[in-house]
Amino acid sequence: MSTTSQRAPAPPAPATTKGTYAFVSLGCPKNLVDSERMLGLLQLDGYKLVHEPAGADFVVVNTCGFIERARTESFSAIEEMLGLKREGKIRGVIVSGCLAEREKEALLETMPEIDHLVGVFGREEVTKVADRLIGGLDEQRSVFNPAPAVPLIDRGRLRITPRHFAFLKISEGCDRLCTFCAIPKMRGKHATKPIEEVVAEAKELAADGVRELVIVAQDTTYYGIDLYGEPRLTELLGELENVEGIEWIRLMYLYPMYFGDDLIERIATSKKIIPYLDLPLQHINDTMLKRMQRRVDRASTETLLSKLRARVKNLTVRTTFISGFPGETDEQFEELVEFVQQQKFERLGVFSYSFEPDTPAARLPDHLSEEVKEDRRSRLMAVQQDLAFAWNKQQIGRQVDVIIDSRVPGEEAWIGRSMADAPDVDAVIYVSGRKLKPGQLVRCEIVATSDYDLVGVAVGKPR
Repeated sequence: MSTTSQRAPAPPAPATTKGTYAFVSLGCPKNLVDSERMLGLLQLDGYKLVHEPAGADFVVVNTCGFIERARTESFSAIEEMLGLKREGKIRGVIVSGCLAEREKEALLETMPEIDHLVGVFGREEVTKVADRLIGGLDEQRSVFNPAPAVPLIDRGRLRITPRHFAFLKISEGCDRLCTFCAIPKMRGKHATKPIEEVVAEAKELAADGVRELVIVAQDTTYYGIDLYGEPRLTELLGELENVEGIEWIRLMYLYPMYFGDDLIERIATSKKIIPYLDLPLQHINDTMLKRMQRRVDRASTETLLSKLRARVKNLTVRTTFISGFPGETDEQFEELVEFVQQQKFERLGVFSYSFEPDTPAARLPDHLSEEVKEDRRSRLMAVQQDLAFAWNKQQIGRQVDVIIDSRVPGEEAWIGRSMADAPDVDAVIYVSGRKLKPGQLVRCEIVATSDYDLVGVAVGKPR
């Protein structure tokens, strides 16, 4: 449920240049993979990427449309680019991604100065609409292709993440139909990317310097059911472990269903799959889970967590919850608070329920006020803050491997992450040490805390 905004850095210019463009990528890692694919297509077609929008021929805004806050951010980014167009600083604006897919031509009625719309599954045609814009064809064009039976190929990306880590999308769409979620309307039904294609992409990323693969999908544990007739995530991970150059494999968006003992054993015994699991739970009260149509209950969730804790050494669990879902009573919320206190999750995020008019939850009775939803969110985050700070204090004196992401500007200090920290969503470790470089792995001793972050000193030789 996280959203991020990134403006793509400029790579070396192509040999011949059709025109210049800037790119704004919003939303989750799955959307970022789509951004990188469009960047790659535009680069191969002869368009030059520039860092600053002002002065470019056009701007592509790859939007998020998941929840109200994300849509507001997307509308703001589009309006900012349209402002540059009105001032004559750019020629055109192309809007792509989930907001375009969700709103379709209604978006043009709201913001008629948009030049072209490119839906989620129209991304492969981004160069065609760019050609129309550069060629002076004033007619607006919308590209909304149906969701393919097999996911689009993601190789040939121009990555905007640091060179040493990359997101690897293993499937598209979702069959879950949770009542609060509009993703199936934007991304279609679940479609598994074949194992051989995922492995080929992983090898391409490794050859480009990637050491950490972050596995993403709308529903990672569902991987393979549509294509192979059974879950095949365990087999896929076995293949990815054999890819030379990859040292960390991080698993995100693991739905509690189809999390079998074979998968737990694979994670527990792997030398590359790190003990970090992103397991979005959303709630723990059985009535709330049924209203959300999560198809799990509290008992099965607690059994799974117990198995994971018992079998996977040094496990970090990240989860997310929704506060103020329609009909949530004080008692049901208190049950959630007590559950969080009992489980002591290492990483946790809370989202207040977002009213989405085209979802089943919108038609449920007993919607709560924004004040109640936010109050509950704040209370649950305060509980988690105490737990997170206590966990941080326990890390002082321990030694952990840290992957260096960047340098602290103007200082002989670095920003990195341990196995317990996913990029963009979790905390960081500030590392002091000499002659370190982004992409290196180095053993560090944790010496202090800084709110949610940690402070470490390099004690090993970087590798």
